[in-house]
Formats: sequence, C-alpha cells, structure tokens
Amino acid sequence: MRIVFMGTPDFAYVPLNALIESNRHDVVAVITQPDKANTRGRKIVYSPVKALAIESKLDILQPANIKNIDAINAISKLNPDIVVVVAYGQLLPLEILNMPKYGCINIHASLLPRYRGSAPIHWSIINGEVETGVTTMYMDQGMDTGDIIYQEKVKIGDQTTVGELYEELAVLGTNLLLKTLADLETGTAPRKKQDEKLSSYAPLLTKDMARINWNNTTSNIINLIRGTNPWPVAYTHYHDQKVKIYTAKSYESPEEIDYKPGTIIRYEKNKGLLIKTMDSSLYLQVIQFSNKKRMHIDDYLKGNTIEIGHTLD
Repeated sequence: MRIVFMGTPDFAYVPLNALIESNRHDVVAVITQPDKANTRGRKIVYSPVKALAIESKLDILQPANIKNIDAINAISKLNPDIVVVVAYGQLLPLEILNMPKYGCINIHASLLPRYRGSAPIHWSIINGEVETGVTTMYMDQGMDTGDIIYQEKVKIGDQTTVGELYEELAVLGTNLLLKTLADLETGTAPRKKQDEKLSSYAPLLTKDMARINWNNTTSNIINLIRGTNPWPVAYTHYHDQKVKIYTAKSYESPEEIDYKPGTIIRYEKNKGLLIKTMDSSLYLQVIQFSNKKRMHIDDYLKGNTIEIGHTLD
C-alpha cells in the first residue's frame, strides 16, 4: 500500500516506525504539525514523528491548516492508497477523507465510543477505569465518530501511570493497525457503527486541571496523580511554593478523622508524608519542588524541612 502517514507525538512514532520497517507497505510521505519552540531558549524542537521521518529520509509536509487547498493538493499528488492518522491534531476535510482508495483510518487510544477526543489515556486513569484499549476506525468528519474496524482491550492496574499505559497502548495500537491494513487489502476488514448513547469525551488536559483538591477522596486524588504522570503532573502548594506530585500511596486510620483535608499529619521514613484527604489519607512519596530535582520525600528531607501541621492547597 502507498501510505500517507499523519501524526505528531510519541504515540504516533511507534506505528510509523513499524510501517517503515514493514516490507508490505510504502510510506510515501509524513504529515505532522508545524515545528514549535520549546520554553527554554526558544529552541525549535521537532515532533517525534518528524524526527523519525528525517532519519528515514521520508518526504515531510507540515501544513498549519490541513484544510488549506495547497495541503489538499499536495496530498492528492502523492496518490495514496490509504491515509493513516495517529494523534495528528487536526480534523481532516472531506476532500482528504474521500481521496484514498481505502479511505482514511485512525488509531484511537480508547474503546470507542468512550473517550473520544485528545486525551483518552489520561482521562481513563483519572476517572478510575480498570479497563481501556485501542480502536482502529474509518475516519469521518466528526471527532472520533467513524465506524469501528477493530478493538482490543487491556487492563489498567491500580498503580499504572499514564506514561506506562501510553507505551502499552502504542504497541497494541501498532499491532492492530498492521492487522487492519492487511484485512483492508483483502477486503475482510469489518465495519461497525458507534453507539452514540455510549459516547463520552476526553478533552485536552491542561496544567490547571492537574491541581490537587484535598477535599476530594483519596482514590480520586491518587487517580489524578497517576493520570498526570509524567505530564502535566499533579501538583499542590506548600507555603506558596508549587510542589509536583509523581507518586502517592493510600492509607487509612481512624486517627486522622479530625484533621482538615490537606493537612500534613506526619512524616514516616520509607513511607512518605502523610496527608489528610476528604475520606482518609495518603502518603506523598515522589515529589518535586520548584527549581529542585524530582526525588523521594526521604531524600528531600535530608537537606530540607517540612512543617508538620501545615495545610497544603
């Protein structure tokens, strides 16, 4: 197959690399989002997909707007059999959707129609799901609303972080993509409408959404911490200092019932900093103060102090 691949982040790197290494397919071009400058030094940073495309000597297109007529014409000239889209970041116009022989297909990191949108992996953990998966689908003009081709499920462990799940689903999605392409070629790929009554949305996650509300339950707070590690990272404030929280562990004891949520109850070596929540308490373990390295609370307290009884906010 002549494939035009559209994608931008690490999640798209894995399937692109598999297509490049495949003997069955020919990636004729890669389309990725325009380059951005990082926050430090304003240095231009390539997306993971662009970096791989350069390394593999593939043609690269980076239209600011995929609906622009020049972008549409450029793709048409490539004469693709299929367009594969993985976390690209823009909705495709009808002109591109109808262009390839086999259409445009997408890998989405959820069990559609649940968690449509840009952050399905984050929200599946934040919401306490115990199961998720990947979907390959025929694309239409909606946001992840096209017909389902294949789906595969995975369990979400109670300690799984979004970074760990991200890597697992990238591999799972790649394997499902290769199966999908093979069956599209032979005309055996299925097609199933999504049930709109079961749909839900996973909006883009912002840094503000990662702020811990200590009036929440322990399980909800730990899910937020897992679901934002390694980005954007859950955080709280200690004496107006921002503190990022990477790992925490639940703890239940009747002695904490009278504390205000967010109160630092005590420190225990090898366990962490015990904090009151709405319904119980938890140990903060791996943290990062502003302009400090990420470290376990045991290591942080070797050269710093934390006020017991202070309330985090």
